[in-house]
Amino acid sequence: MLRPGAQRLWSRGLRGSPGLPRSVRGREGEEKLPSSTEAKWKDTAETVVIGGGCVGVSLAYHLAKAGMKDVVLLEKSELTAGSTWHAAGLTTYFHPGINLKKIHYYSIKLYEKLEEETGQMVGFHQPGSIRIATTPVRVDEFKYQMTRTGWHATEQYIIEPEKIQELFPLLNMNKILAGLYNPGDGHIDPYSLTMALAAGARKYGALLKYPAPVTALNPRPDGTWDVETPQGSVRANRIVNAAGFWAREVGKMIGLEHPLIPVQHQYVITSTIPEVKALKRELPVLRDLEGSYYLRQERDGLLFGPYESQEKMKVQDSWVTSGVPPGFGKELFESDLDRIMDHVEAAMEMVPVLKKADIINIVNGPITYSPDILPMVGPHQGVRNYWVAIGFGYGIIHAGGVGKYLSDWILQGEPPFDLIELDPNRYGKWTTPQYTEAKARESYGFNNIVGYPKEERFAGRPTQRIGGLYKTLESKCSMGFHAGWEQPHWFYKPGQDPQYKPSFYRTNWFEPVGSEYKQVMQRVGVIDLSPFGKFNIKGQDSIRLLDHLFANVIPKVGFTNINHMLTPKGQVYAELTVSHQSPGEFLLITGSGSELHDLRWIEEAAVKGGYDVQIKNITDELGVLGVAGPLARKVLQKLTSEDLSDDVFKFLQTKSLKMSSIPVTAIRISYTGELGWELYHSREDSAALYDAVMDAGQEEGIDNFGTYAMNVLRLEKAFRAWGSEMNCDTNPLEAGLEYFVKLNKPADFIGKQALKQIKAKGLRRRLVCLTLATEDVDPEGNESIWYKGKNADFTLTTAVNKYFCSALFCRPFSKHQQGQ
Repeated sequence: MLRPGAQRLWSRGLRGSPGLPRSVRGREGEEKLPSSTEAKWKDTAETVVIGGGCVGVSLAYHLAKAGMKDVVLLEKSELTAGSTWHAAGLTTYFHPGINLKKIHYYSIKLYEKLEEETGQMVGFHQPGSIRIATTPVRVDEFKYQMTRTGWHATEQYIIEPEKIQELFPLLNMNKILAGLYNPGDGHIDPYSLTMALAAGARKYGALLKYPAPVTALNPRPDGTWDVETPQGSVRANRIVNAAGFWAREVGKMIGLEHPLIPVQHQYVITSTIPEVKALKRELPVLRDLEGSYYLRQERDGLLFGPYESQEKMKVQDSWVTSGVPPGFGKELFESDLDRIMDHVEAAMEMVPVLKKADIINIVNGPITYSPDILPMVGPHQGVRNYWVAIGFGYGIIHAGGVGKYLSDWILQGEPPFDLIELDPNRYGKWTTPQYTEAKARESYGFNNIVGYPKEERFAGRPTQRIGGLYKTLESKCSMGFHAGWEQPHWFYKPGQDPQYKPSFYRTNWFEPVGSEYKQVMQRVGVIDLSPFGKFNIKGQDSIRLLDHLFANVIPKVGFTNINHMLTPKGQVYAELTVSHQSPGEFLLITGSGSELHDLRWIEEAAVKGGYDVQIKNITDELGVLGVAGPLARKVLQKLTSEDLSDDVFKFLQTKSLKMSSIPVTAIRISYTGELGWELYHSREDSAALYDAVMDAGQEEGIDNFGTYAMNVLRLEKAFRAWGSEMNCDTNPLEAGLEYFVKLNKPADFIGKQALKQIKAKGLRRRLVCLTLATEDVDPEGNESIWYKGKNADFTLTTAVNKYFCSALFCRPFSKHQQGQ
């Protein structure tokens, strides 16, 4: 383990000398806070937070500040132990995701005022930050990100090389083409930040206990928990796992395998550099994206941290197989300068003063990664009153916003805005340790790669969730990854370029998707829809439960309809198709990315209401084949004796029948908006059913189509998609879903009263369609809409091919327009 003065490093002009950065050693002269063993123990709590890093302490602070009386935080050793204490402390408004910008924004605004509120210094610096582009494609990425920033509160600009040099005069400008500048960015002392949050949590009544390691978690029949520690037991209404790299051990106590893995992250600190000391103002944080490192000023020297390639980076996989070593808390790993020398050299070329700098230290500590680098935040499916806030690769900037977000969700019964990309339920049983390591390695190594639209990453694929058509289709198409499944995005023909070629411009999939669009519009197409989430619900209270959950009426036996689950505030939590298969038995279908997200909500409502129902997730049991187009009926009629005529098999009707001797549940519905059926069948029968349908359709010119073409087709019909035109940020009335909402039905469904109030007040925005004339650059969604020089709102979803171009967006009304 590297300690101050333990070694001297000599390499290519970088001379070593002992020391530690401010963020690691804490503020000079600061007294170490005593343990909390003298604080009075509580036998009961509304919420027990497990973990005393910046995220856990932030949640305790926000819950207590919001008025929750019994908040207890349990830390196994001392506050900041784990990953917080050695973090580089970067803060930024920037994020390529849309709603995660809100998390970043709240964090920074909180940190700006936290010292005044708590009386504790936080060491917050806001010199701004610059992401530098040294390639034309990186400039395109900056332009792409700028299209999404107009409707956000954060300042962000593309700046020219002259401005970059003015802000950061120590740069070698030879290769720099542009910069993405966020004036409010900076860095904060993680130790001081956590202590300020802790002071605030205590001020508002929270109990922070340490050392108090959790030794067992025992669920009780009423949904509460007995949390065991050496100091005693706490009865908690809910528990929140915020245990950092100990989160897997906490999860194992209740039989969960959280997909997390510790990664070794190094950063280098220099001693005083004369050129830095001579500056009149602090340098902005620099992110050299091609060099894959960040660099900031640390006192009168510099601190820079690289992200190595997935081949060179080190994963602490022994912690996954054997557990975290007992007692590991405020320790570091042995440094390895050789592993990061490529980045050191890139930094010296970009910032030449580094060539003469002395290294004070190399900090090498564990950071916990999830497979996709995003944290896991929220309630966990399958376990009552168990929440998580884990997997933070960037815990300092996320801590404030996530603490507020989770606090609001816990207290109000729904999330304050949509963050399904952080949903812990995006992972399932298919997420093996091998997959987690492969994806974490890829995510770390790809930390600074160009962020293209429609990006695909291929490590760890395929998972065990390959559908029955995977081997049949993999050589004919470009596969996309959906909740562990491989699903065709688009198909290529002989002579067409089959490679994955992401771009900010129209690329090699453009023409094939146009052909697939024509195929479904003019003839008949087949699509693999197996990744749909599928639930079977039955029991004597099944109709009552669904009537309480859904805003639409419950379909009659033999029929299907579109139904929406709303939050108590009237937002759209989910969209599902509901098929009444036999009296009291239902098949519910949702999108692949919403499978466990929706299942958790349904299960929670069933338990709270005491409904006598059986709920089964049958997603992995069933394959789904979609057949759509004007000739779909003609093709399928060849395979069954069941009459498929319009008079006998009506739209939104469901029947059990046989197709080429294969049992299927056939639903007359198609997300394309064309004549079509969805055929639900045993996963083992997928290949045989597909072959039968393709053989039967040869005379009609049948062919495949993928999800890209389906998205174009559904947008042409203005069909909404959950996660795009509607989500927890949208109510069904502004999303144009009035047809599916029955405010006059007798059942008091969730969100009904809120929706009545929304309707009475009138809408301030609504969903409309916009046709765009474009040549080579197409919108991807979330772009800013400008009208007369002002930001009007933003696009939600777009799909483009040479036959059709559409965008959907929400638009605010002026007062005189409301009600028209």
